[in-house]
Amino acid sequence: MRSTTKIGLAMGAVLLAAAPVWAHHAFAAEFDGKTPVKLQGTVTKMEWINPHAWIHIDVKDKDGKVTNWMVECGTPNTLLRRGVNKNSVTAGMELVVDGYQAKDGSNKANGRDVTFADGRKVFLGSTGTGAPGDAPEK
Repeated sequence: MRSTTKIGLAMGAVLLAAAPVWAHHAFAAEFDGKTPVKLQGTVTKMEWINPHAWIHIDVKDKDGKVTNWMVECGTPNTLLRRGVNKNSVTAGMELVVDGYQAKDGSNKANGRDVTFADGRKVFLGSTGTGAPGDAPEK
């Protein structure tokens, strides 16, 4: 009986550990590779959460109307490896984000690249998701 209980507990732990993987999605499930967006605006918030970090930016259109966008990035660990940390993206800074709009037409995008005010450009995306131009990390 004890070995059966141990096996059951071990199997349960494996299933719980795999749950975040099941929740993860491919690029094509949520975003449209044929609908590129270029967002220039002011950061309102940066969320360093798993499985994806998020940049929230206010984008002003030609008429001056401000719309808040959510930009999905790679994992916090991926961003850190690319030189982006918690001090790199802060509320109030200006950014340009190139990415792809959500299939549902909402103000949500998958970020491909971010260009900082000093001209530095960083790849934001997660590799291996199927996004246009996506290539596995080396």
